[in-house]
Amino acid sequence: MTDPRTEDLLRELAPQVLGVLARRFGDFATAEDAVQEALLAAATQWPAEGVPANPRGWLIQVGYRRMIELVRGEQARRRREDLVARRDPDDRQYAPAADEELTAERDDTLVLLMLCCHPALAPTSAVALTLRAVGGLSTAEIARAFLVPEATMAQRISRAKQRIRASGLPFRMPDPEERADRLASVRQVLYLIFTEGHTSTAGPDLRRIDLAAEAIRLTRALHTLLPDDSESTGLLALMLLTEARGPARTGPSGELISLADQDRSRWDAAAIAEGIALVTRALPRGPVGPYQVQAAIAALHDEASSTSQTDWPQILALYEVLERLVGSPVVALNRAVATAMVHGPAAGLAALDALAGDPRLAGHHRLPAARAHLHEMAGDRERAIIDYRAAAARTSSLPEQRYLTMRAARLTAESDGDPTPPR
Repeated sequence: MTDPRTEDLLRELAPQVLGVLARRFGDFATAEDAVQEALLAAATQWPAEGVPANPRGWLIQVGYRRMIELVRGEQARRRREDLVARRDPDDRQYAPAADEELTAERDDTLVLLMLCCHPALAPTSAVALTLRAVGGLSTAEIARAFLVPEATMAQRISRAKQRIRASGLPFRMPDPEERADRLASVRQVLYLIFTEGHTSTAGPDLRRIDLAAEAIRLTRALHTLLPDDSESTGLLALMLLTEARGPARTGPSGELISLADQDRSRWDAAAIAEGIALVTRALPRGPVGPYQVQAAIAALHDEASSTSQTDWPQILALYEVLERLVGSPVVALNRAVATAMVHGPAAGLAALDALAGDPRLAGHHRLPAARAHLHEMAGDRERAIIDYRAAAARTSSLPEQRYLTMRAARLTAESDGDPTPPR
């Protein structure tokens, strides 16, 4: 079994090695295959032989040799190899020595992120390719994280690589006029990875801790590469502030615990402090974007000692800003809940009624769940029970389903006069 420290090292080095090979050969798909084989070789050999003095050079050497084998296996690849050989000086035509210092090699992680998150790729494909190429996760690990068969995930990754190959995209930073859009795609993919890890859309577990941690690691790398980009900073802050509540979100049996009922002493104080510091620095720097606003909302929740002590008027104001920025029905739904906390449940329910016809929320459990919560706040148990049951029927997350069903059962028991409602 590979030591966890070695696994972390391999995941850190994977995008760097891939960047070297993809830039040198101009073939992302084949370079990615070569890197995966180099990582497998390291995971097999290093536990027995020890980590080499220059692990990055070792991986480049193995990946380079495998790349040459793959290139020579096909005539088109051989032509590309000849082109590379003519372009590079003689001393660059061989794999570097394992212990050679490679200080001249630049870090291509940002280029890789932008290539994997190209807008031409479907979001699911971009997520899978990012986790594989930049995160260094195996196909099996990604498949387990998203609860799909390994063969399905392998097909998804293969199609994404074929799409990049067919597009003829060069391995370089996009032109300045494209860069902002490509960076926005990178942030969106990282956010998708995080949200699936923080609250799984399906399956028996509420959280996928490893997936959320990987999203934070990759976003931290993005922030390191672009420290002056305020939205990337805001995204990292949002992730830290949101995941800081993770330990208190589930009970001993994995059951969901609502924000109002969480033991806030279990929240990660260090993550909260880092997140608040990041968003505090980001907000004054430049144009305020949606991730910064969401991070500011998360900070207000994390700073409060209880739900009743939360600065709901400020949260409502921030949701109004966020709604103007993104126009998302989910943001409007959250604003309606904040409206209820400031102006009472009737005002919140009126805001939710305005969303009832939005096709983007059709069939989604969030709308009836929010309506049930506000009906419960208003003391209307009968309507709350109906909406809790409707929400439970619409979610594929078992912890959320059990939580919503339990809320309906508890209100039913209270309505029937049972002194010991179910827990």
